[in-house]
Amino acid sequence: MTRWTLVLMGALVVWTISGAPSTARAGEQSGYDADDTGRNVRDRGGDRPTAGTQSNKRDDVEITRDIRRAIVDDDTLSTNAHNVKVITIDGAVTLRGPVDSPKEKASVAAKAENIPGVKRVDNQIEVTKR
Repeated sequence: MTRWTLVLMGALVVWTISGAPSTARAGEQSGYDADDTGRNVRDRGGDRPTAGTQSNKRDDVEITRDIRRAIVDDDTLSTNAHNVKVITIDGAVTLRGPVDSPKEKASVAAKAENIPGVKRVDNQIEVTKR
């Protein structure tokens, strides 16, 4: 390769890394920026369960793991549904995040309710507009 080819390739890499215009509109459907900073404002008050408040008790960790496995093992669910947040504190499960349909919302909640040790499920899943 010539020196000019390497310079042009390097410039392309820098341009790409520095934020070349993208045709993707990640936050467009949800109304939030792609990084979800607008949506995440609601979690700053500390009154809603977040991944950071997940209990480290063995039973709670096992419940969360079992729910996560049940969700991920279901190939009929969307990527959004596979990424729902599962937070367990003293057997109480909170489900949060977007899914693609009311059917997925119900399916994820049913999976959580069927796991042994779950005392109750707080279904805070949101259905995104498609």
